[in-house]
Amino acid sequence: MTSSTTERRDRPSAGPGGPTFLDRVDAAAARGLVPLAIANLVANIAIVLTGGVVRLTGSGLGCPTWPRCTDESYVPHGSLGIHGAIEFGNRLLTFALALIALLTFLAAWRARRRRAAKVAFVIGLGIPAQALIGGVTVLTDLNPWIVAFHLLVSLAIVALCVRLLDLLRHPDAGTVQPPHAPVVRRTALAVFVSGWVALYLGTVVTGSGPHAGDVNSPRTGLDPQLFSHVHAASVYVLVALTGLALVVARRSGDARLVRAVVVLLGVLVAQGAVGLTQYFTGLPEVLVAIHLVGAGVCSACLAWVLVRATRRTTPA
Repeated sequence: MTSSTTERRDRPSAGPGGPTFLDRVDAAAARGLVPLAIANLVANIAIVLTGGVVRLTGSGLGCPTWPRCTDESYVPHGSLGIHGAIEFGNRLLTFALALIALLTFLAAWRARRRRAAKVAFVIGLGIPAQALIGGVTVLTDLNPWIVAFHLLVSLAIVALCVRLLDLLRHPDAGTVQPPHAPVVRRTALAVFVSGWVALYLGTVVTGSGPHAGDVNSPRTGLDPQLFSHVHAASVYVLVALTGLALVVARRSGDARLVRAVVVLLGVLVAQGAVGLTQYFTGLPEVLVAIHLVGAGVCSACLAWVLVRATRRTTPA
């Protein structure tokens, strides 16, 4: 018997009078758990976009302080204009993310899915942590290194959301026997690490270029053209490793792993096309926003490949 099977069987059975109110709550939690986990993933990718909109519209200091919007008020007033509304709106989205994360954790807990509940709990902790990091970015006038860290934490939360979905969709995955040969797992890990190197270097390029979030915000001082080439080189390595992972996945006979790698490869090609286009067209805001969403999707696909390749199953 797997641990997740035990999790589902340790609840008390309904009494002779039929299901109780808590029984109905537990049943609703079990039904809603996967939709909530999907909403968690989508919402955390979406806030990557809204955070980018704040920066791309020059609204990073639309609320010039934190946790208040101004020294006198938690909400913006008319003198802050559209920039204040955009920044404050992004702050409000944190509460929506927190609510989704809380509901996901409660649903996993009531459904007796302990491993999923632990991951959901960590995701939930990431939301207030991100609020604090966002506050620090404002208080440091959008320091580019802190802004980069803010984005990378969001991308890490996206990866955790994928791990949560994997636990929910494959509840019989235990911790006994790895189904894949070491070469499969190591190749997937190499792709994952290489992908995160590319994501990090992407934030370095962003921190050295335009779109700082405010006209008076500092930049890193690094050469954006040089680091654009460094970032591009890391993407070439990532694409090559992903191609190798596709060959290895096909030889493993795992159709689901092959699908995950193919999707990642397609996302990387699309991201590369957007990246090159925005580089040669002067970084138009729309393409930069699309590229940011692509980064969130890349993080999700990298995690998908890793969890699929390293999943452990209980032998029959």
